[in-house]
Amino acid sequence: MKRTLEQIAQMCSGTLVRESDRETLIEGVYTDSRKPSAGQLFVPLTGEHFDGHEYASSCLASGAAGTLWQRDHGDAPEGAVILVDDTLTALQEIAAAYLKESGASVVAITGSNGKTTTKDMVYSLLSTTFKVHKTQGNFNNHIGLPLTILSMPEDAEIAILEMGMSGRQEIERLTQIACPDVAVITNIGEAHLLQLGSREEIARAKLEIMAGLKNGGLLIYNGDDPLADRVLAEPATKKPMEFKRFTFGMNATNDDFPTGMMNHPEGMVFTSVRSGEEALSIPLIGAHNVVNALAALAVARHYGVSYENMKKGLSEIKLTGMRIEVLKGTSGITVLNDAYNASPTAMKAAIDALAGLSGYSRKAAVLGDMLELGPRQEELHEEIGQYLTPDKLDLVFTYGPLSSYIAKGARQHMPAEAVFAFEDKDALISYLKDRMSSKDVVLVKASRGMKLEDVANALITEPLQI
Repeated sequence: MKRTLEQIAQMCSGTLVRESDRETLIEGVYTDSRKPSAGQLFVPLTGEHFDGHEYASSCLASGAAGTLWQRDHGDAPEGAVILVDDTLTALQEIAAAYLKESGASVVAITGSNGKTTTKDMVYSLLSTTFKVHKTQGNFNNHIGLPLTILSMPEDAEIAILEMGMSGRQEIERLTQIACPDVAVITNIGEAHLLQLGSREEIARAKLEIMAGLKNGGLLIYNGDDPLADRVLAEPATKKPMEFKRFTFGMNATNDDFPTGMMNHPEGMVFTSVRSGEEALSIPLIGAHNVVNALAALAVARHYGVSYENMKKGLSEIKLTGMRIEVLKGTSGITVLNDAYNASPTAMKAAIDALAGLSGYSRKAAVLGDMLELGPRQEELHEEIGQYLTPDKLDLVFTYGPLSSYIAKGARQHMPAEAVFAFEDKDALISYLKDRMSSKDVVLVKASRGMKLEDVANALITEPLQI
């Protein structure tokens, strides 16, 4: 974003402290005072344990072209300052105004699982034809989304914005900032059960994305779950007067669904009712990623991407890290690193992906705690264990207090000598190095807080005993 200080003040209904700063050029926005950026606007945010206003003066001294300043924080520092009632609201208003002025079309993506993977797929497909900007990492909340928008080049044609949440009204605020032309809901799962209490409330939170969808916009959603249609029909659901729908999923009742799927050494080959008999290929494993690809293909078709470019885009997908990365260890072992996040739905999808692989001596899963599942967390972990059967994998290793219930459930169908529960990560790593061989494949899956990437990194970098 390149705007004068006066223009930015108008975008957020702020007041310039000094008229002489009207023409000061701002090139970008930042909120982290530890990373001062010359020529940019510093936005001092406040939180429970921090207040960015304390660093506004030092940011100006180290090269910031200007700063916002909340009126209730007393005298503003010397320099180019815009007074606002609330700095976070101002940041969001600046982003909304910039996005509207840019004229870029907006694709908003949310869902309990798969939203980051789908975002990366949509980016890969649309980038074959358009100049596209997307959310980086997990910048998908009330601060990250406006920063993503404000880092968008002026000539971007499409913005792909991921929207995350932990409670109600959060996605509603994000979609009101972005005003998407296309909204995608990957699925409605169990993530955030702790905060929301039921899958129905999770569905309502995800469908908040409709509150900002432009009139006549397109909603693309997973039609396998009846909750989406049920919530869409609720009078309390905010939505545009007119919008188009497109459903995807595994069921033949959807507008697009797989008509064939096959594993290959580097991913999946599939056909769908919309792609016809010609097979498409993705460098990712698992039927759930085929379903994610159907959502991405629907977005690409909406924007008129050619079939050849869609094939090219799917084949060149680059995923954000730790989402079923297929890694080869120095010893030869194959590791499926999916340690970024976990929920019951995502856990089962990863297990199915492991089960679909062939050509390995043994298939093993290292499964850690799934966090934020609420009062049913022990039951939900045990259900994952019950989902594990000898036809899916050979060995199960669990890590964490909740995952001991996965081990408990697994022992109902798996041989006792194939199930191992650990509370100590170093002991788990040591045992795996003694037990696994170069011809094995190991899935590593848990919520981010368990840091099971430590296990994945050890398996691919350290020697095995067998």
